[in-house]
Amino acid sequence: MPLTGKQRRHLRALGHHLEPVVIVGQAGVTEGVIAAVEQALQDHELIKVKINEGPETRQEGAQRIAEGAQAELAQLLGRTALLFKKRKKDSKFEKF
Repeated sequence: MPLTGKQRRHLRALGHHLEPVVIVGQAGVTEGVIAAVEQALQDHELIKVKINEGPETRQEGAQRIAEGAQAELAQLLGRTALLFKKRKKDSKFEKF
């Protein structure tokens, strides 16, 4: 289910202080990157991913990561993407 504008705004506020937990290198978005993002989302639900120069644009890379991890792209600011995926159990985000 896509996020509403109000939900995105709330997630951006919560994610402002976060540091990137996954960094995409020169090889671009690989299966290893997607696996790392999935694990980080399972652990934290809301993460930042830094997308460095690679074979695809930052928009394409962020979209591929979100689709590969079945997550929502809450924000793309510069080379940093904010991703959200609610856990099935014990979620901190009950409103979503």
